[in-house]
Amino acid sequence: MTTATPAAATTSAGAAGQKCHFDNGVEHCGDDHDDEKPSAKPPASAAGQKCHFHAGVEHCGDDAESADEPRSCGRVDRDYRIGLRVGALFTILVTSSIGVFGPLLIRKLTKLSLEGLIFTMIKQFGTGVLIATAFVHLLTHAELMFNHECMGRLAYESTTTAICMAGVMLSFAIEYMASRLLLKKRQPQLDAPPSSASTDESTHVGKAADNEAVMPMPAPPPKFGQAALSLIVLESGIVFHSILIGLVLVVAGDSFFITLWVIIIFHQMFEGLALGSRIAALPRNEAGSLARWFMAGLFAIITPLGMAIGIGVLKRFNGQDRNTLIALGTLDALSAGILLWVALVDMLAGDWMHGDLRYAGAVKTGLATAALLAGLISMSVLANWA
Repeated sequence: MTTATPAAATTSAGAAGQKCHFDNGVEHCGDDHDDEKPSAKPPASAAGQKCHFHAGVEHCGDDAESADEPRSCGRVDRDYRIGLRVGALFTILVTSSIGVFGPLLIRKLTKLSLEGLIFTMIKQFGTGVLIATAFVHLLTHAELMFNHECMGRLAYESTTTAICMAGVMLSFAIEYMASRLLLKKRQPQLDAPPSSASTDESTHVGKAADNEAVMPMPAPPPKFGQAALSLIVLESGIVFHSILIGLVLVVAGDSFFITLWVIIIFHQMFEGLALGSRIAALPRNEAGSLARWFMAGLFAIITPLGMAIGIGVLKRFNGQDRNTLIALGTLDALSAGILLWVALVDMLAGDWMHGDLRYAGAVKTGLATAALLAGLISMSVLANWA
């Protein structure tokens, strides 16, 4: 009588020369040599290897590489066109500046209402861009890093989504604790006794009012409040992955560099527009002009800064090194979680469930929806090449 193999078994003998394991009831089989760690061969020449780039990370294999030979994960030596990369740095600086400073200049020069149709569409397009950036770009790229051939088998298969979840919870914890601190800071103002002027004025009400408690006027909102706090969390997530974007762009091989450069130009303009529209929408009592321009300027220079770092390490950077892949994957997944929290909770739910779009008319709702979808689709399309 044949005995069935228990479903809970984690390993089994497959075909000859294969090892099998079960994950969520699905059998995965591979040859014995699959468990071997990739070899860290010394730097090889690009000649004799087939290389391609995805998410700016190199995937290479020898032409003569056979199934029984572990793949090379050493750095591939190649001649980089440094002048082209320096020119790209300034191009990215200009396009990032146009995207992020554009909404600020539009509001300053035109005095458009933040609840008006144009600004609403700009903000919703930006919301769509950030949601797609988190899901389609960052989370996908992190998964690619952790599933790279040179990573080997991860002991914990849900590493990418676990780090993303940590980014979400970290953002929530920061906003929650900071909100409590802001509320505590305001409490003494709320509990303060009325000023002498208000007391003198109350004497004219009559003797009947003398027996009533005098309630103080509500304190003005703090100089740096909830909207500014959410924006700081948002920009921190953007800054993390913008540095990586600049680094990855520079170290990409010349065969892929031009394509990735063009895609990053559009990426930076769209993301700058998303961030700039939120900076422009900050209440005046939460952030002055200097703070606004500083936040916008930080975004404009952060990707070129990453590119400058990449140029500095160009001759030593190995995109196939396991530690490099872990660092890139971790930062991508963490940034994805931060952007997901801000884009879904503070921006999408904030505008549609608790903001002016909750009571908007049919025309405004329809155009805002179209702008939101346009942002989602535009950034998702760019993911086909980067």
